[in-house]
Amino acid sequence: MKFIIAVIKPFKLDEVREALGGLGVAGMTVTEVKGFGRQKGQTEIYRGAEYSTNMLPKVKLEIAASDDLAPQVVETIQQTASTEAIGDGKIFVFDLASATRIRTGETGDTAL
Repeated sequence: MKFIIAVIKPFKLDEVREALGGLGVAGMTVTEVKGFGRQKGQTEIYRGAEYSTNMLPKVKLEIAASDDLAPQVVETIQQTASTEAIGDGKIFVFDLASATRIRTGETGDTAL
């Protein structure tokens, strides 16, 4: 099993979620986060005053997937979340040692 973390632009969330649903991804955890990378923040105008922020709003997706499905999940996120502009995000993949469904006690891939 793999644990996939993707940090993407917020307006891409629905498109990514629908694409992953089409792959058969049964669920994910979504968190609103802030961060920065190479773009080093941005300048915005609020109530007529210009200010600079070094933390940009992003969305973090956490997905547990079987070893067979994980490469397709990564490819789908990369293709769907891309705007071909700086700040599109990152995808991280970790080995997942175990998973347990609390309600039934199922473990491993069946818990996903």
